[in-house]
Amino acid sequence: MKEIKAHTSLLGLIGNTPLLALKKVVYGFPGRYFAKVECFNPGHSSKDRIAAYIIEQAERQGILKSGDTIVETTSGNTGFSLAMVGALKGYKCILAVSSKSSPDKIDMLKAMGAEVHVCPANVPADDPRSYYEVAKRIHKQTPGSIYINQYFNDLNTKAHYHSTGPEIWDQTNGQITHLVACSGTGGTISGTAQFLKEQNPNIQILGIDAYGSALQKYHQTGVLDKDEIYPYRIEGLGKNLIPSATDFSAIDRFIKVTDAASARTARHLAQTEGLFMGYTSGAALQGLFQLHEEGVFNKDSVVVVIFPDHGSRYMSKIYNDQWMIDQGFMDQEEEPKVRVTYIK
Repeated sequence: MKEIKAHTSLLGLIGNTPLLALKKVVYGFPGRYFAKVECFNPGHSSKDRIAAYIIEQAERQGILKSGDTIVETTSGNTGFSLAMVGALKGYKCILAVSSKSSPDKIDMLKAMGAEVHVCPANVPADDPRSYYEVAKRIHKQTPGSIYINQYFNDLNTKAHYHSTGPEIWDQTNGQITHLVACSGTGGTISGTAQFLKEQNPNIQILGIDAYGSALQKYHQTGVLDKDEIYPYRIEGLGKNLIPSATDFSAIDRFIKVTDAASARTARHLAQTEGLFMGYTSGAALQGLFQLHEEGVFNKDSVVVVIFPDHGSRYMSKIYNDQWMIDQGFMDQEEEPKVRVTYIK
């Protein structure tokens, strides 16, 4: 009898995501451009990497045992990945989620069996209602629980040092000259950057930040400027605090993108390259566009941009015409590129 070629666990599908050459959206740009498409992870985002890595490390150290509870602060993707891994391993999952998270993400967390607490997005990090403080409180009140705390957990960074960085280096045969990646917790960009810089310190690490976030200013000055902080709509990008998971020394510079431009760029990406990506992917590509306009790249550039998650998590937001109009990202009179006709 021939052997059946099947994976024995969903966890075996995490990582080794494809690198895809970008063509239409970068037509006329000097150099070569590639997307690291993280939605090919089984949980459809790069956060699968940290969920599996952190949980496995906690199990090895005896911190996490059968029947325990995982508690986390999340904008949605990390929570989904933790709930997915928890379901496989038999752990309960309780998540404190920002109200900025799309309804699609919240529904997906519930579908994976997670208990969800939705917290107001536009409050200071130390406010007792913030998703940071709510998660801490739940952890303290829940016996047999661990708090992942991705913003201040160096395992977040190490997960990408051991996976995303080596993958990109191998996939480009060491030819990468620039990495473009969004920074939220900072784990993805920092861990990937640390590995790549060890291979070639001349690789430029370009972080994408949001207007309303404090990361760029902190990178430039070492000061958390609260005047930089105000409400914005992009999920999983930027921060109103400074995560220790972010290795600012490994990042060469930050560039900020707007909510509107990032949303429109994500939609443009879908209709040109056929890549149905999330809001932060639109932000990453928009940052690349702005860097191109500055003349950062040349004919010898090999640029990798990380697309963190899938567009299905934003159907009620950036891929919803009415939401785009309500946010002022699209004019009421603007003709949609695609029409739907119902035949009766």
